[in-house]
Amino acid sequence: MNSYDKSSSTHLLIVDDDQEIRVLLNRFLSKQGFRVSTAADNDEMLAILEKWKIDLVVLDRMLPGKDGLSICQDLRSISKVPVVMLTVLGEENDRIEGFKVGVDDYIAKPFNPHELLARVKAVLRRTNMAPPTSADSFGHMLEFGNWHLDISLRQLTARNGTLVDLSATEFDLLTTFVERPGIVLSRDQLLDLAGGQVEMPFDRKIDMQVSRLRRKIEDDPKNPTLIQTVRGGGYRFAAEVSTIEKPSA
Repeated sequence: MNSYDKSSSTHLLIVDDDQEIRVLLNRFLSKQGFRVSTAADNDEMLAILEKWKIDLVVLDRMLPGKDGLSICQDLRSISKVPVVMLTVLGEENDRIEGFKVGVDDYIAKPFNPHELLARVKAVLRRTNMAPPTSADSFGHMLEFGNWHLDISLRQLTARNGTLVDLSATEFDLLTTFVERPGIVLSRDQLLDLAGGQVEMPFDRKIDMQVSRLRRKIEDDPKNPTLIQTVRGGGYRFAAEVSTIEKPSA
């Protein structure tokens, strides 16, 4: 019913009634360093979820009995475990229905195992990143250095009231940093958290956006004190951040 590599901490569950696919993915993903369990149907899946802490479920859309959409909908009532759905249905409406019940990503059969691996890693990055540490910031302003960041109005102002012109991407990137002060965020994490279309290699995309943002908020962009580069790690927002009440209108 299931097997796994005890040497890895990230535990994936493959739910598919096709034994050949279960064996293939078990072998492939185990070689990538994951723990892997497999199940042929909903009952086996629930038994494994009760026994083990699962980090992500790869779920077939067309299962006998209860189908993947129904299973995912039931799963969402008891768990936030991310789900990547395997499907032979390529219609947009089917994908929309999946997202409505809580599917995190789709991949169409037949698929390349390496594409599935990339999607699994991307979903894990999105769902396992540090949540915002500045809780309940919407409706308030976040203060750091000489700056005030208004999340709800999407505005950055200096303490003297000067409004800074930020692009949507720059604002999202700054918010990602300010809500997670002191946390080292990799470039992949920043891409997933800040969103936006990637039109150039990942590292270059983030590095260019960080450089532009530094020019707008750092006293000396060449020697930044707010957004610090962490060698081999990514970037860290080094300023102390506090939540303040917005001034009355």
